[in-house]
Amino acid sequence: MDSLFSILILVMSVVIHEVCHGYAAEALGDPTARYAGRLTLNPLKHLDLLGSIIVPFVLSLIPPYIVFGWAKPVPVNPYNLKNQRWGEVLVAAAGPGSNLLIALFFGLLIRFNGVYQFLPRSFLSIAASLVFINLLLAIFNLVPIAPLDGSKIFFGSLPARFLEAKDWLERHSLILFLFFIFFLWQFIDPVITFLFRLITGL
Repeated sequence: MDSLFSILILVMSVVIHEVCHGYAAEALGDPTARYAGRLTLNPLKHLDLLGSIIVPFVLSLIPPYIVFGWAKPVPVNPYNLKNQRWGEVLVAAAGPGSNLLIALFFGLLIRFNGVYQFLPRSFLSIAASLVFINLLLAIFNLVPIAPLDGSKIFFGSLPARFLEAKDWLERHSLILFLFFIFFLWQFIDPVITFLFRLITGL
């Protein structure tokens, strides 16, 4: 049952993540996501069979039981964005930004409940899962490796003279991604745990 709740939380969190990309793009002049029918919280419009169902289910069965996954990326046409310098950076930041806000909101509920005791214990367990999963999504997506949002934020913030380095890193993104997962993730996990404890007080 806990695994099912975690998968449901993950699905809605990645849906919100993608919808926020779409709304940010539309606010900056690109209606592509709306035309594609992706500005909706209906999960069926966003689910990716592998990333939203199979991977989270398998991970929920394997220690340390960390549920993770992704949805279909919302389509964005950067050439439609009014701000060509920072538009793509802002659109990319909207996704992990939404996950951080969700984590902060529910984390503060948990923290204040420790003082005022206004939430049932059953909800606290769900809220803790919401905080952890959204922190995981936010931190992971901020890693500057393509196709993660962090790569768009990082390279979009650099001067044009670094374009050649960007192209090289994008060509080797799969190798870099696998290297990160197998060798560097161990350094990210403590960051997520620290932020979880900092926000919730648990």
